[in-house]
Amino acid sequence: MTDTTTPTDDTDLTAADVAWDLEGLLDGRTVEELLDRADVLAAELANLRGTIVELSAEALAEAMQRSAELADLQGRVGNYVMLRLSENVTDPERGAAMMVVQERTTALAEQLVFFELEWAAVPDERAEELLADPRLDFCAHHLRSVRRYRDHLLGEPEERVLTAFHPSGSAAWVRLFDEQTSAVVVSLPDELGGEVALEQGLTLLQHPDRDVRATAAAAVTAGLEPGLRTRAYIFNTLLLDKSTDDRLRRYPSWISARNLANEASDDSVEALVEAVVARYDIPQRWYTLKAQVLGLDRLADYDRMASVADDESSIGWSEATGIVLDAYDRFSPELAGIARRFVDEGWIDAPVRPGKRPGAFCAYTVPSHHPYVLLNWTSSNRDVLTLAHELGHGVHAYLSREQGVFHQSTPLTLAETASVFGETMTNSALLDRIEDPGQRFALLAASLEDSIATVFRQVAMNRFEDAVHRSRRDEGEISVERFGELWGDSQRRMLGDAVELTDGYLTWWSYIPHFIATPGYVYAYAYGQLLALSVYARYQQRGDDFVPAYLELLRAGGSTDPESLGRIVDCDLADPGFWSAGLGLIDAQLAATEDAARAAGRID
Repeated sequence: MTDTTTPTDDTDLTAADVAWDLEGLLDGRTVEELLDRADVLAAELANLRGTIVELSAEALAEAMQRSAELADLQGRVGNYVMLRLSENVTDPERGAAMMVVQERTTALAEQLVFFELEWAAVPDERAEELLADPRLDFCAHHLRSVRRYRDHLLGEPEERVLTAFHPSGSAAWVRLFDEQTSAVVVSLPDELGGEVALEQGLTLLQHPDRDVRATAAAAVTAGLEPGLRTRAYIFNTLLLDKSTDDRLRRYPSWISARNLANEASDDSVEALVEAVVARYDIPQRWYTLKAQVLGLDRLADYDRMASVADDESSIGWSEATGIVLDAYDRFSPELAGIARRFVDEGWIDAPVRPGKRPGAFCAYTVPSHHPYVLLNWTSSNRDVLTLAHELGHGVHAYLSREQGVFHQSTPLTLAETASVFGETMTNSALLDRIEDPGQRFALLAASLEDSIATVFRQVAMNRFEDAVHRSRRDEGEISVERFGELWGDSQRRMLGDAVELTDGYLTWWSYIPHFIATPGYVYAYAYGQLLALSVYARYQQRGDDFVPAYLELLRAGGSTDPESLGRIVDCDLADPGFWSAGLGLIDAQLAATEDAARAAGRID
């Protein structure tokens, strides 16, 4: 067991010394040297123009090996400048370095547009004959996936133009949005921290004092106001950009391109969304219960994340890492050993800093290196679960490195499996240590709220996205007020009469990065949460015998399709009832939380 008795001080509470070391990404070379080598590889690959259909399996394997080396080089420099920029997105030097790399790599991509176009045009019978050769195993699923886009590819001149304009097009707008949100200042009373970053202001919504929550919510709304119309314009521009791209590529709906990337059919995604919407009674029941627990007639939007714990003390970095690593160790010492490397070897950047990108993420980087985790540590109990979540991504990325650059990453629909599993392990380990009924209720409530936020809130956000994409295409540019109406409608449908939405909350769509950088992404959270809960249920049924299958799933990365990956852990993603069964697990979480509330004397 990890020692969690280290006393906390200000440095430990803020994780001030927890910073990553990015230099290993460059592998002892400079950015310029890596890009120069990439130029050489791209020139060699460019010599294959017009010959892809004629290549033997051996020649195609050699070309894909060169492509793998090129992807590794670009991944190293791209992640290096991106991660440096995420430390301070307002730093012009870092932004300029990011732009240099984007321009150089875009120029290479433009040269090589022909490769995937020619490969997609290879007759099916010949393609399958080539892919049956074991020399192509390291890239076979990737090459099959490329061919799924055949109906949506343009000619080479058009593809080259779109590629060339990407850095000054959508990528530039995404960067501007990041700069805008990172510059948001939340002005609080001095006793609550004074002027703080958006992330710290949002954290106060968990505060047990309702006046503090209301003050924080009003301050967040005020902080979002100065750049609101600019962010709305950015969103409108990207909505139009996607509409144009979808039209040119003949996608039937705004979500079809995302579904294709996720290796999911439009019908299957619609079935997931409909199943979740049909169970909006679950969050409504919880928020009604939570109002009783908090002694309120009805929750306001700023009450939804309020802690129900009797004691909401701060937690230091040392204690938090001990809790998470212990939980991982109980499941698998191998996973715990990998997670400890993140903590001990400079693979995490944790403190909140001015200009730092909000939120948390794990960057897979490249298989020849290791992943990195970014956090914004505010010493709240919820930060412990965020750490467990991102380390889940981290161990998944680490174990799947053996699949190589083409197969390391899964579709987004499976990308959340290990992260949610890590959170669930941590919650389970904590529950086993708690005897006090009040603390047990608080922990069960926190776990339930994570499930609600990940499944129901994300699907409600998917409904908002669906509404804005359709509105932009049918009605034209969307006003700030119309964005607010659509946001409010999607949230009210999920919350019902259980939660009152304040006027200020109608602008809170404007800081969410997923709508901007990865349109259509958010339903993948619900997919991943329901899958992860189902996977964890298998573990509860089978115990230690399940661990090898779970590790096999992580090691498999994205080397095959999602349904095949699900079968490794006995989950049938093709079963129409799978999503309903997963939602039943959340219903059971709610029932257990209701029982715990009664046992703790928090409700009658």
